[in-house]
Amino acid sequence: MFESVYKLVSTAQATSPSPFNPLSLLPGLFALTPLTTIAQRTAQRGTSLLDPLVLAPGLHLQPTANDLHRGEYPACAALTSGYVFRVENPATVYFLQRVGRTGYLTDLKVSAQASPSRFLPTRDEALASLSYYAAVGCSIFAIQRVYILDDIWGMFFISNLVLIRLINFIVLHRRLQPGWFGAPEVGVQGDLFILLSQDRWVRIRGPVDDLKALTSGTWLSEPTTLDTFFSAVAKLLVYANVAVAGYATDAGVYTIVSMLLVNSGLLALDNLRIRSLNMYGRTMEATGEPKKYFRRRDLAEQLIKESGRDDWAVAMGLIVKDKASTERNEGVRVTM
Repeated sequence: MFESVYKLVSTAQATSPSPFNPLSLLPGLFALTPLTTIAQRTAQRGTSLLDPLVLAPGLHLQPTANDLHRGEYPACAALTSGYVFRVENPATVYFLQRVGRTGYLTDLKVSAQASPSRFLPTRDEALASLSYYAAVGCSIFAIQRVYILDDIWGMFFISNLVLIRLINFIVLHRRLQPGWFGAPEVGVQGDLFILLSQDRWVRIRGPVDDLKALTSGTWLSEPTTLDTFFSAVAKLLVYANVAVAGYATDAGVYTIVSMLLVNSGLLALDNLRIRSLNMYGRTMEATGEPKKYFRRRDLAEQLIKESGRDDWAVAMGLIVKDKASTERNEGVRVTM
């Protein structure tokens, strides 16, 4: 019985003008690899006009960029006013998790940038993203190579990848609208202390309005029904591509797989080189080297001395309440 089935399949493949090639399943499987390199870049740099030409594994996971912070909303204290709240912006939290180090205080500054959007890169961003542009060039070369090979199914596969990226680009760009930032406080300088998980401490200084833009609300609005529909279409196209690639030629398969592997490495390198967060016309970047503390008590004492108040430290649980000072500019003995 099995022998007859095998002969039937072999005869069908031999007579088919486009025989199925098991090796050509590799491009589809590589594209489905759950890598978050594209999502990571989206969370730190937003969308770009060149996104549809950056084809790499995990491209269907780009909409999950809003979930990279793993649900953490760290406590944040305003050292100038004593108010304690949480950092609600998922992209900012993810960036802070990347720059923060256990047992170290990392200093960041926030400033306005020349380009007020996350759609077009500034000159400094362009220079820092050479690996990203190299990935664009690699994709263009692969498209040209498959076209020269006259591999129809290979071209259809790559076209689907470009279409998926284009759909995600449009959906994300629609959701990248500035949200709620609170009441404006023009000309006021702010100083924030953020307590992340794993004992990572971050201090951010800059204009209050810029700090609000990067810490409050969210960077991606909730998807509309239309956004959800097109996102679902993009995901279905990724899985449908696995079957489409089954009829590509060996040369086309090797070209596409090489492109996916090279672009994956280039994007990973690009993500490692990113040292700043750009959002809504503001830039957040590290200043100086992180400072190590052997005890949180030492950190709390220094920040209390610099800020001249300790109510924020009480609210964050850094000092014991009945030992805390209630007056500003008064000597404080911290007990932990």
